Amino acid sequence: MLCSLTQIKNKEVVDVKTGIKIGYVDDVEIDTNSSSVVSLLVFGRPRLMGMLGREEDIIIKCDDIQLIGEDTILVNFKEKQLCTKTKSYTVENLFK
Repeated sequence: MLCSLTQIKNKEVVDVKTGIKIGYVDDVEIDTNSSSVVSLLVFGRPRLMGMLGREEDIIIKCDDIQLIGEDTILVNFKEKQLCTKTKSYTVENLFK
């Protein structure tokens, strides 16, 4: 199956082990020497509607991709912190 970058950007990325929706593909890393795709990049989720920046970006190596379907890309993460990372903020912390 051949996919263009615009088709891949519309696909949802889901972790196979946990079933967590990671996000949508935002960018692609390409090795210019070998002309091959190295990894997919999912931007981190915005914190407080983007006013506090974003969480860390998620880099998905091509080896971690299990299946590219019509609507989703199923991946198998080796790093647990990328898919289970959650932070909580209280009102006191925001105004310091």
